[in-house]
Amino acid sequence: MQDAERSIDVSALGPPEPLLLTLAAVEQLRAGEYLRMRHRMKPCLLYDELQRRGYGHDTRRGDNGLCEVFIWRHGDNAAAAAARNAAAALSPWIDA
Repeated sequence: MQDAERSIDVSALGPPEPLLLTLAAVEQLRAGEYLRMRHRMKPCLLYDELQRRGYGHDTRRGDNGLCEVFIWRHGDNAAAAAARNAAAALSPWIDA
């Protein structure tokens, strides 16, 4: 389900742009879509905001050690399944 994925790379941006851009991007998701966000570090401030706004997430370690967060709207089973399927190709994020 490749067309279900929307992606942004905020790895070169400084705060607060990654948080703001990610929150704006998830608000644009249509039914069946998920967001794949790439960041240079784990975006700790993002998770409470996602929870508060009704989004699920899965954090993985991507290429070159980048943090990749897969985000979908709670209740959107198609998006959740597609996001989890894409995330499964990467290693889980483990805090050092």
